[in-house]
Amino acid sequence: MKFKDHKPIFLQIAEHICDEILQGHYPEGERLPSVREYAAEVEVNVNTVVRSYDWLSQKDIIYNKRGMGYFVNERASDNIRQSLRESFFQETLPEFALQMQKLNISVEEVKNALQALQAKE
Repeated sequence: MKFKDHKPIFLQIAEHICDEILQGHYPEGERLPSVREYAAEVEVNVNTVVRSYDWLSQKDIIYNKRGMGYFVNERASDNIRQSLRESFFQETLPEFALQMQKLNISVEEVKNALQALQAKE
């Protein structure tokens, strides 16, 4: 896994796990790799993965069954999507709108560009 400098590694790992959950790599109700297994997989310190798993637990995305490991919450996908939507509307969209204003890009231009992108899919 390649990491970026602008965000703590434990958050990048947590986001990666969220992406994997949304893609079905870790289905809801299923066990995640142990902290040690995941640390070896992404080549980071075990404590970094512990922080990632703790953060995901606080967000109700995963939960710990004592002695058995971490499991994906039954509503993990919904929780992840809700969190991503909130982030989009609170952080991404305002920055996007500012860039549109700076570059004098109209909503109509963006709409046409989005439709062209969707047509390619």
